[in-house]
Amino acid sequence: MNDAVAVAANLLAEPARAAMLLELMSGRALPAGELAEVANVSPQTASGHLAKLVEGRFLRMEQQGRHRYYSLASSDVANAVEGLLVLTNGARKSLPVPEVGSLEHARTCYAHLAGWLGVQIADALQANGVLLPAGGRAFAVTQRGYEWFKEIGVDVASAEDGANPKVARQCIDWTERRPHVAGAVGVGMYRRFVALKWIVPAKNTRAVRVTLEGKRELWKRLRVAVR
Repeated sequence: MNDAVAVAANLLAEPARAAMLLELMSGRALPAGELAEVANVSPQTASGHLAKLVEGRFLRMEQQGRHRYYSLASSDVANAVEGLLVLTNGARKSLPVPEVGSLEHARTCYAHLAGWLGVQIADALQANGVLLPAGGRAFAVTQRGYEWFKEIGVDVASAEDGANPKVARQCIDWTERRPHVAGAVGVGMYRRFVALKWIVPAKNTRAVRVTLEGKRELWKRLRVAVR
């Protein structure tokens, strides 16, 4: 066990590998060349780093023609990276809302919504009786919650005990230091918001922005005010 922890820590400690993992937190699969640019290393060096991350089960690789595409191996990897960011990042000291367009304001965390906006939505869902905090870092989806999600087109699978972290999980946000919503609910909600054009992912970054329609809907449905 100690050896496994040491191996994992060594893989994450290298700046180039850390940069690649952070870039892949968007949930997208990216080619080796693009990851080399992100990490500011040569293609040959990047290949070595990527091979180690695949061997360590942090990444998976898919071959398409002559190109190799890399993505995070699982949501567990994303959770580990986000957890490390929480440990290394102090509490946000500035009270004003983060600048629109910044990662701190709204971003993807693997495949769900994070940042100030993600935390505001998580708070509003609880205030409106859609979710309830439960044990084991889970959220419980209430009966009202199932109806609310159905109204916006998100299919939420039921959990036998009413609280399952795979269905809805409290993911501590590394910039806000409070939970946003992860799990199947978080992923489904993010995808639905994009499909409804309430939020729009920014190019070449994990940041997202809220559209005018999104601002109206988030206020109407959750009383979340987004400037």
